[in-house]
Amino acid sequence: MQAALYIGNKNFEIAEAETVVPKADEVRLAVGYVGICGTDMHIYHGVMDERVAPPKVIGHEMSGTIVEMGKDVNGFSLGEEVVVRPLDYCGDCPACHSGHSHICHNLKFMGIDSPGAFQQYWTVKARTLHKLPKAVSLKQGALIEPLAVACHDVARSRLVAGEKAVIIGGGPIGQLVAQVAKSTGAEVLISEVNKSRLDFAKANGILTVNPIEQDLAEYVSSWTEGKGADVVFEVSGVKQAIEAMTEIAAVRARICMVAIHSEKPEIDLFQFFWKELELLGARVYEHQDFEKAIELIAKKVIDIEPYITSVSELADITQAFAQMSGNPQGLKALVSCQANINN
Repeated sequence: MQAALYIGNKNFEIAEAETVVPKADEVRLAVGYVGICGTDMHIYHGVMDERVAPPKVIGHEMSGTIVEMGKDVNGFSLGEEVVVRPLDYCGDCPACHSGHSHICHNLKFMGIDSPGAFQQYWTVKARTLHKLPKAVSLKQGALIEPLAVACHDVARSRLVAGEKAVIIGGGPIGQLVAQVAKSTGAEVLISEVNKSRLDFAKANGILTVNPIEQDLAEYVSSWTEGKGADVVFEVSGVKQAIEAMTEIAAVRARICMVAIHSEKPEIDLFQFFWKELELLGARVYEHQDFEKAIELIAKKVIDIEPYITSVSELADITQAFAQMSGNPQGLKALVSCQANINN
């Protein structure tokens, strides 16, 4: 089979690789499509080489078809289309014992800490699989993972119908958080400086504001009739967002920290005392978040197709990454890992 090896210095090498025979609790998947995400782009730019240890197959936002199963695998059938929840947890740490295996003390992220999906066949543990209904195509399935991130973020925030939520940052995850938030019946606003991302949000039914052109705090105050936002999602990872998130938050608002900040930010803790704010962390996803993401697409609550910017062949993976590098108009590039995929 063919596999795309990340070899460093913004390059991939297409190489012949051996298919891995599934162990008793594993399955082998014919990989359909794999999405390029922000973490993949960080790897591409070389900032995670120490952790990734190239050469390695990366990639984790994927869809595929079961082609081989280990003897102990139950509940799945050959030919079923699935997605992978790419978390390899130990099952024996305090977090796992508490039911929080997604933040396992010894968590390994598949496609970063172990071989990933940019290959024709991928062998994984059956416990990571989620079935795709007929209403969800393999292309759409490759976006289940990032949508599950958004589902987890919104679930952590406890957002409910009638509340007002501000998403700071209109990149791919910010846009998906906005759609999931909207699906709860909440009113949603995206704060973003990039015109193409603002236009995309507007085209998909989301209210927007450019904080360079309009004062964000004043805009939110007017929008909420002086109350402030019930929930704030910080998705941008920039210093200005940290300063804004407490200012625009209502009394007893919840602030959900989605972004990873490269430096330790200074946070106005006085506002947490003064307004009795809550700060909530949100990392990856749980089983139910994947199921929710699948349901939202299958029932057409969220139209995921507009998020697909491009589709490339596995042989063209280096060019696919190069086209996404520094491209604010790009949302989700897919890589096709099998010939003659039609859905």
